[in-house]
Amino acid sequence: MEELDRFEDELIGRYAQHPVLADIAGLRDEDFAAVLLQRRFLSLAFTPAYDLAIDLLRDEEGLRIARVILREEYPDSRGMRSHREDMTADMYRLGVSREALVHTRPTPATKRAIDATFDLIADAGASEDADLRVLTILRFWGEILVSVEYGRLWERMEPLLVRDGENVSRFYYPHHQHDAKSESLATADLLATTHADRLATRVRAYLGTGGERAADAFRETEERSLGIKVGFYDQFLPALERVGTRTGG
Repeated sequence: MEELDRFEDELIGRYAQHPVLADIAGLRDEDFAAVLLQRRFLSLAFTPAYDLAIDLLRDEEGLRIARVILREEYPDSRGMRSHREDMTADMYRLGVSREALVHTRPTPATKRAIDATFDLIADAGASEDADLRVLTILRFWGEILVSVEYGRLWERMEPLLVRDGENVSRFYYPHHQHDAKSESLATADLLATTHADRLATRVRAYLGTGGERAADAFRETEERSLGIKVGFYDQFLPALERVGTRTGG
């Protein structure tokens, strides 16, 4: 578990240092808005991706955890806003206009990221290590990497969404917190406060009994998940080059 934690932490560090995320403060306002507008389409695909994963899971405890996480996207039946509505509200507070929301369409790179995500989940479901791979995707693609990127985006958002000491973010900051990896694979438990750590309990169960084959499946799945996310943010590298802030790497 310690070796796999080190492997995973290295991937997390690589993602956090993606030039667009690491230099998010250097983007022009219109380019930062473009990032948020395109990232919105990935968020809109989150719930159907989770639904597909749930369809393909056979692990009963993993299913219970995944269902709870998915239901949290729609807090209750009494008219409360969904997480997607909270995201839109945050975007408006950040200066994104309704007109931009109406007229923006997903770019080819964004479409590829969405298609690749569904392919990733479908391929995992068809594998011999289906439950391990699907749970790994939900935890790493759906929770940990989301927390990492929102943590980076928050560096740009905080001055606009923290007013007189009050954090008014209803989407980006809460997801940065409750999706995060806060415990190691070895120590996470079902009483954990983050989605990633709750899912880690089931990932650990398969890693503990599956030997090196399971470890290889875990590594491969996380590498592929990271590749999808990196491919999405690569489309914004020209925005950094326009303002001369790209640091490389």
